Amino acid sequence: MLDLTYEAPKPKIISGATGDWELVIGMEVHAQVSTKAKLFSGASTQFGAEPNSNVAFVDAGMPGMLPVINEGCVALAVKTGLGLKAEINLRSAFDRKNYFYPDLPQGYQISQLYHPIVGEGEVLVEMGEGVARKVRIERIHLEQDAGKSIHDMDPNMSFVDLNRTGVALMEIVSRPDIRGPEEAAAYIAKLRQILRYLGTCDGNMQNGNLRADVNVSVCKPGQYEKYMETQDFSHLGTRCEIKNMNSMRFIQAAIDHEAKRQIAILEDGGSIDQETRLYDADKNETRSMRSKEEAHDYRYFPDPDLLPLEIEQGWVDDIEASLPELPDAKKARFIGDFGLSDYDASVLTAEVEAADFFEKAAEGRDGKLAANWIINELYGRLKKDEKELVDSPVSPAQIGQIIDLIKSDAISGKIAKDVFEICYTTGREPEEIVETEGMKQVTDTGAIEAAVDEVIAANPGQVEKAKANPKLAGWFVGQVMKATGGKANPKAVNQLVSAKLGL
Repeated sequence: MLDLTYEAPKPKIISGATGDWELVIGMEVHAQVSTKAKLFSGASTQFGAEPNSNVAFVDAGMPGMLPVINEGCVALAVKTGLGLKAEINLRSAFDRKNYFYPDLPQGYQISQLYHPIVGEGEVLVEMGEGVARKVRIERIHLEQDAGKSIHDMDPNMSFVDLNRTGVALMEIVSRPDIRGPEEAAAYIAKLRQILRYLGTCDGNMQNGNLRADVNVSVCKPGQYEKYMETQDFSHLGTRCEIKNMNSMRFIQAAIDHEAKRQIAILEDGGSIDQETRLYDADKNETRSMRSKEEAHDYRYFPDPDLLPLEIEQGWVDDIEASLPELPDAKKARFIGDFGLSDYDASVLTAEVEAADFFEKAAEGRDGKLAANWIINELYGRLKKDEKELVDSPVSPAQIGQIIDLIKSDAISGKIAKDVFEICYTTGREPEEIVETEGMKQVTDTGAIEAAVDEVIAANPGQVEKAKANPKLAGWFVGQVMKATGGKANPKAVNQLVSAKLGL
C-alpha cells in the first residue's frame, strides 16, 4: 500500500433547489490518553468507578493545589504525533481556557492553544481499493477533560461526577479536508485504528474515550479548489460545530442532516450563524446549543502554575524507535508477503489483535488459506455467537493445525469444516480430533477405485447419460463420497471417475 498511488474520492454532492452544493468537513477528535493517572494528578483514570472516587485535590480545584505534569501523558502524545507523521514541537506550553460549567471545578481548563506539543501531520483514509483521501492534521494538543453532569437521577436536582475531571485528552484537529459523511466515519475509523495500534488510546467510543466535534459547512462547486489555492476560509462558507459525537453511524446522519439544513437556509436567502449544535439521534436533527465561541471569548492566557514544556530530541528519537508496525505498513506487508487481496488484508489489519492472530496462524503456511479460514469460517462463527476475536475458543495454533491437515491431504476441505466445528465447541486439538474420530481422509487409490467401480456398476443408465454429457460425472463423484462417508480424497475420486467413464 505504501508504494501505491491513490486517487482522491469525489466530494459528496447534494442537489438543492438552486443547484448543486458540496460538503466541507473538519474534525476535532478528543482521544483519552491511555495512562492510569490523570494529566496533572495521580488520581486514577479507571472507568466505571464510584462517582467522585477518582478525584485528587488539584482536580477538584481546591485552593493552593498545584498541577504536576504526567510524563507518561506527554510520551503518548509524542508517540501519537509520530504515528501520524507529524512534527513534534520540542517546546510547548499550557494555557488556561476560562469558562464556567458545574463539572469544571477550577473554572478553567488547562489546554494548549498557542504552542501545542504536536504540529502538522496526516492520515490516509481509504475509501476503496485505489481510492483514498489524505486528511491533513493541523495540530495535536494535550488538555484536561471535564467532569460529567447527571440530570436523570432526580426530578429537581442535577448531580456532578468529577471522576473524568483532569483526565488527559489529546485533541487531534484536522484541516477541512473531509468531503462527505462516509469519509468522516472512515476518518474516525482510521484514526482509531492507528491510536489502537500505537497503544496511546483504547478507542472505546461507548465509554467516551474517543469522541469527535464535527465542523460542517457547504459551498458551491469550485469554491473548495479556491480555498486550496489560497487557504482563504471564506470560500468554504460558515461552519457549524456538532459536539460530542461518539458513534460512526450518528456522525454520518448528523452531517447529512446538518448539510441539508444549511442548504435550505441559504437557498431561502438566509445566512448561517456560526454556532455549536447538538445532534438528537431520536429525532435525527441538530439543534442549537450556543453561539460558537472564538479564542478571545475564553480569555486564554499562559497557565502561571506550569512552566513551558521542553523535551529533548533524543527522547523523541527513542520513542520513534519503539513505534510498532502501523496499519498501512502492515497491510502492505500482508499483501506482499502472503499474497492477500486488498480486501482480505484490510479486514485482517483492521484491529491489531486480528493481525496478530493471522500472523501466528499463517506463519510458515499458505497465507491465503489462513486468511480464508479466519475471515470466512472463524469470523462467521464468532458473529453468529456474538463473540469478539479475543473470546475465540479456537486459537491461531489450532487454525494452523487445520491448514496443515488440509495441505498434507490428511483431511479434505469438507472434513476440515467438521473438524473446525468440533474444535470450536470443545477446544480439542484438530490433530487429535482427526485421529480419534476416524476423520482421516482415504487416500488409498485401491479402496477409492473399488468404491468407484461399485457405483458405476450399480448405475448403468447414469453411465450412458454421463458419457453423453460429461458434466453429469459429478453425480458419480457425489455418490462415491457418500459411500465413503466423505473421507475419500476428492481429487482422486474425480480422476478415477473420469478415467472409468472414459471422459
